[in-house]
Amino acid sequence: MKYNTRNIGIIAHVDVGKTTLSERLLYYTGLIHKIGNVDDGNTTMDKDIQERNRGITISSAAVSTQWKKDNAVYNINIIDTPGHIDFAVEVERSLRVLDSVIAVFCASSGVQPQTENVWFQAEKHGTSKICFINKMDRIGADFFAVLYEIKTKLNAVPLTIQIPIGAENNFEGVIDLVKMKALYWTDESRETIMEKEIPGHSIAEADEYRIKLMETLAENDEIFFDVFMNTEQTVTIEMLSEAIQRVCRSGSAVPVLCGSAFKNKGIQPLLDAVVSYLPAPDQLADLQGRDPYMEETVTLERNKEASFSGLVFKVVIDKHVGRLAMLRMYSGRIKSGDTILNVRTGESYRISRILQMQSDKTLSLEEAEAGDIVALTGIKDAKTGDSLSSLEKPILLEAITIPAPVIRVAIEPKTNGDEKSFGLVLAKIQEEDPSLVVERDPQTGETLLSGLGELHLEVTLEKIRLNHGIEINQGKPKVSYREILTATKTHREKLSKQNGGSGQFADITFEIGPGNNNEHGLEFINMIKGGVIPTEFIPSVEKGFRETMEYGPLNGYPLENMKITLLDGSFHAQDSAALDFEIAAREGFKAAAKGCHPKLMEPIMQVEIQSIDEYTGAVTADINRRRGIITSIDEKSGRKIFAAEVPLASTFGYISDLRTLTSGRASISMKLSHYALVPDFIANTLIT
Repeated sequence: MKYNTRNIGIIAHVDVGKTTLSERLLYYTGLIHKIGNVDDGNTTMDKDIQERNRGITISSAAVSTQWKKDNAVYNINIIDTPGHIDFAVEVERSLRVLDSVIAVFCASSGVQPQTENVWFQAEKHGTSKICFINKMDRIGADFFAVLYEIKTKLNAVPLTIQIPIGAENNFEGVIDLVKMKALYWTDESRETIMEKEIPGHSIAEADEYRIKLMETLAENDEIFFDVFMNTEQTVTIEMLSEAIQRVCRSGSAVPVLCGSAFKNKGIQPLLDAVVSYLPAPDQLADLQGRDPYMEETVTLERNKEASFSGLVFKVVIDKHVGRLAMLRMYSGRIKSGDTILNVRTGESYRISRILQMQSDKTLSLEEAEAGDIVALTGIKDAKTGDSLSSLEKPILLEAITIPAPVIRVAIEPKTNGDEKSFGLVLAKIQEEDPSLVVERDPQTGETLLSGLGELHLEVTLEKIRLNHGIEINQGKPKVSYREILTATKTHREKLSKQNGGSGQFADITFEIGPGNNNEHGLEFINMIKGGVIPTEFIPSVEKGFRETMEYGPLNGYPLENMKITLLDGSFHAQDSAALDFEIAAREGFKAAAKGCHPKLMEPIMQVEIQSIDEYTGAVTADINRRRGIITSIDEKSGRKIFAAEVPLASTFGYISDLRTLTSGRASISMKLSHYALVPDFIANTLIT
């Protein structure tokens, strides 16, 4: 069985050392024989030319490796995810299929904005977590300050199973609070761990934190509580380990370890913790889905004896192998040549090959089974979020949430000769990245590319140039505004046409107005009584209103939300059809929405800027100039940290502007916070 498999992701803010840590994990598990570094551009996980040039992870890389502990060999599937908010969909689709994560923190920066983002994404999926406080050798490193932030900012219960010996330049090793031993890394490659007695100056601190570890376990685990309260019973290493495993898998507490990935310290104990405390695929709750035909809930056990089911979490177009559907196997088993069903399309496909991903290399497999993460060839129209299953027992799994784009840019190929391949390339990159939207502007005929941020679009256009050889002309970035209705009115719409034969007839009276502020989309309330509109026509009315929300009454931007209450109406026994009621809803919206005082809304970004004291005035003035509101100014490790809310429209070019303003002494990170009304003096310039 897959008891010896672990499917883990590595999540964190930008630049805390995720890829460096991944590289060390692969080295110590024996998958690679030479350690790469991000600064040298030779890491295994960041294989894309842009990832190497920029020193950031853009797409989530998957790799399978093995780790040996206590004479057992464990298969570990690792996915290294991006830390930049512009690539949030990469994190979302990876978390959807992973069982657990290593959350990495910088020992001097602590919990940063994107850490919070990815942490709560993992919480949403019920993913087990282990924390690794990295960069203990860095200036300003403070293990205990980060512990406090994990507790306060992430609302988590940290379970300290290691504490550091020293910090910054004096970081020597770690104290294992389970075994109560000091661990040191001696030789240059740090492959040899010296296990020694705890040094005298650290004994009091180690004793204090071991008691805290046991108290936290007792508070969160009933079995250990009984052991802890029994004064006659000695707490053994096995008892502690089993209790840590239980609370980690239940999510009630998170084990915390520390080290320095760059200095190769703390990696082997982290791998031991991964296989000891994080869950195997078959230790998770049964898989829930639904029958696509009967609309009933279907439950499958996560083992190879059950019927086959899996989720496509990514589509990769490889120049050597072709189209790969990256698949998380949840139950059952498959072999090359098997025929499987794509539940979304209803089409069945024959699996050509099953591949195991070794980052940029692939290994052919004869079969795959529950718990595996593999790539399939031959699954033609597969998209991100598709459920694959056996023909006999189709099961539709929960899809992957794709965030809506907030920024768009007009693009065209520089030469007419590239026009034909341009469309094909755009279709291909959309398949690989579903958070990109390509559309034509109906008024200007321009091709518009929409994405999750400036960097997201920049990276995409660079990919088209580097990977496909097409040079692009691009316009200035534009904000994806939304519209909202601010008043409610009642309207009657009557459609009545005679075309010689059967006619068209639909009559609806409805109330239209703003939806609940916290909700997105259409709130549709059916108040029809006595069958004045037949029940089978009601969904068509709802469909008509839902579709019209894509083009708001003010400037054609999508509506953020809307509430429709269908009050009354009538129909004609011969002339009325479902489509007539759909058309009536559309026409009714066009006629009534303008009278509901529509207003423009703009995306507001949550911005965090880290700078030094002397630039405080300049940074503050710049935020104000951008219509930003400063929500807090803190100080940490001698640096000023500004938190602010700034309209997306004012953030274009912010990164380079800030560098100029602070002589390169500041860093900035942004994430979408919410949509807010555009001030009238700006809205007047935007409405055409």
